[in-house]
Amino acid sequence: MSHLDPDDTTPLLRDDASSDDSQDGDYRSRWRSIRVMYFTMFLSSVGFTIVITSLWPYLQKVDSSADASFLGWMVAAYSLGQMVASPLFGLWSNHRLRREPLVCSIVINLAANIYYAYAYLPKTNNKYHMLMSRAFVGFGAGNVAVVRSYVAGATSLKERTGAMANMSACQALGFILGPALQACLSFIGENGVTVKFLDLQLNMYTTPALLAALFGLVNILLVLLVLKEHRVNEDGKNIRSINYTSEDTVDVLDESVETIDQVAVVTSNVLFFIVMFIFAVFETIATPLSMDMFAWTRKEAVLYNGIIMVGIGFQSILVFLLVKAAASRFGDRPVLLAGFGIIFCGFIVLLPWGNHFPKIQWADLKNNSLVSQVSGGSLVGNGTVEPTGCPYEQTWCQTTPAIYLAQYISSDFLIGVGYPACNVMSYTLYSKILGPKPQGVYMGWLTASGSGARTLGPIFVSHVYTLLGPRWAFSLICGMVVLGVILLLSAYHRLIAYSVRHGRIVE
Repeated sequence: MSHLDPDDTTPLLRDDASSDDSQDGDYRSRWRSIRVMYFTMFLSSVGFTIVITSLWPYLQKVDSSADASFLGWMVAAYSLGQMVASPLFGLWSNHRLRREPLVCSIVINLAANIYYAYAYLPKTNNKYHMLMSRAFVGFGAGNVAVVRSYVAGATSLKERTGAMANMSACQALGFILGPALQACLSFIGENGVTVKFLDLQLNMYTTPALLAALFGLVNILLVLLVLKEHRVNEDGKNIRSINYTSEDTVDVLDESVETIDQVAVVTSNVLFFIVMFIFAVFETIATPLSMDMFAWTRKEAVLYNGIIMVGIGFQSILVFLLVKAAASRFGDRPVLLAGFGIIFCGFIVLLPWGNHFPKIQWADLKNNSLVSQVSGGSLVGNGTVEPTGCPYEQTWCQTTPAIYLAQYISSDFLIGVGYPACNVMSYTLYSKILGPKPQGVYMGWLTASGSGARTLGPIFVSHVYTLLGPRWAFSLICGMVVLGVILLLSAYHRLIAYSVRHGRIVE
């Protein structure tokens, strides 16, 4: 007999129930709350991606002193804020109602997005205001640790892989909707309209951030009105919530006899760091790389990369659905290993080759004729010409072959397959390794690990790319993937579920 929720007809959000209480009100309340967590993850993803493709052109527009290296710090600021906040929110969620850290974090996120929309207003140091706003947006996104620990604690071992895949699929939907909304809003243009009484410019750069703030308000209402506290053991039986008592009786017994494999915990954190570092490099470099290699204008880069990100998002949803089936047949670890292999292929494809070189911006600046300028650049809103191509300050542009559009699209496709597979398997394996113990702090450290990667990755790639070019940047990433595969294989036998390690169930 199927234990699916009769109200759930969407295959993506289907519940893999395994407990006997699957038809009662407690079960339905549990899965409603889990779906609120799915939605929170979705909105967190939207809040990040809705501005990611326009971050670089907005930065150039509000502060001409900003360069590609500062872009790395801009992207890293989000992750640095998340890295600091994740363990704090995770610890908070272990001892109090989850809605408390969730509402607090979403309010911070909402206010930070409004701050971002007003970053153009100060007379000086606009780039630093953008930097601070992104850091606070990231701090608010530290609630991801609470979301993951809630889902891990509210699902049985049998339900866990499906729930984690669903959560990652919702995150992918956010990756679709965010760039899609940004691409649609790009038609507002760089000038847009001005709301005088608010001293606010509504344009293609500020409107997405304000829309993300509106989504945050919706999220707060859902958390306050729908979310309930639920916790089950690995068999799916309800147990007392850790949030109401300092220790749960079952947990005290387990703590004294059975321990978590700390080597597996550390290994999982390192592997997750590598996965997130790689994707942070990819998402950071996409816009400047495409502007350098294909001579796209700022508006074209926002539109085209938004479309590409939407395509990757749809592809990721299909991958998440396939991952659930593949993991149930082959196991979590083989799927994670396959994901690393596909990512490696994606960056190998992206390496420059051939005899075609990118267009150099200084070629336009040498010629003073307007006709020559218009043929090499695009007229922007103030009547001047926006130079396009690879900046002459990047000396490698003159010696490194251009990356073809077909390479760029092929790499997007491969990374769009490998990254979601590694992402969901990392979460799933980690939650299974931790077992029935409260996971708020541990999930906080995992999120901090990923945030650390998203902090260092953009800084690394922006500096290496600016100084040495794509050949060095992507070769180093390939080396990092190889190191990840070696680490995974060396700890392969230890990356098993808590219950399997202690002999309760057979893998």
